[in-house]
Amino acid sequence: MPEDFFGEQVAERFDERYAHKAEPAVVDPIVAFLADLAGGGAALELGIGTGRIALPLAQRGVRVHGIDLSEAMVARLRAKPSAEQVGVTVGDFATTAVEGRFSVAYLVANTIMNLTTQDEQIACFQNAAAHLEPNGCFVVEVLVPRLQRLPPGETFQPFAVEPTHLGFDEYDVVRQGLISHHYWIDGDKVEVFSPPFRYVWPSELDLMARLAGMTLRERWAGWKREPFTADSDKHVSVWEKPPAR
Repeated sequence: MPEDFFGEQVAERFDERYAHKAEPAVVDPIVAFLADLAGGGAALELGIGTGRIALPLAQRGVRVHGIDLSEAMVARLRAKPSAEQVGVTVGDFATTAVEGRFSVAYLVANTIMNLTTQDEQIACFQNAAAHLEPNGCFVVEVLVPRLQRLPPGETFQPFAVEPTHLGFDEYDVVRQGLISHHYWIDGDKVEVFSPPFRYVWPSELDLMARLAGMTLRERWAGWKREPFTADSDKHVSVWEKPPAR
């Protein structure tokens, strides 16, 4: 079982610290995109967390089940209104199997990078494909690695400079490793959170999908289907499982 970096200390203030990501302007396009792919079928969220996407998606009438390693994060989800509409399984989303088949499986907000080896990321694609119905879709939202912005010889890059939050990404270009160092400032107290990730390129994800028997259907720069270009800082990619034979 991989290490859980989102335990009680992180979960306790997670929704508060990332409240801006739960605003309707952020969430509504994601939910609309996923509901459209789900059609009349069910959705599987890998890394469901505290339910930022799963709960409003369920309120749209989509049957949602989620997998997450963190019992502390899942406890926050289960305490929220309408949480009974969402099924949750605690486990490693790269390998944990749940009952049923789904029209869409999805990972949002760079969660694929929580899997810190290539083998784990491949296993995630295979697990998603195993849960999909024929013609079902796997959706991943993830950043495009920002190596072009690193000065020669540098390994650190700031991503948040705010009065109560400083954030620096530390790159390991040999291992495709990325540690996001967070410094949360509350008066004279500083809380440090440095989870490890593995950054991954769009073309590499396409190959992982092929290994899992899926093909790229569409790729966008955002949930409103903005065109994906060389300047895009993230992508929303959709891979499709083939029809039944």
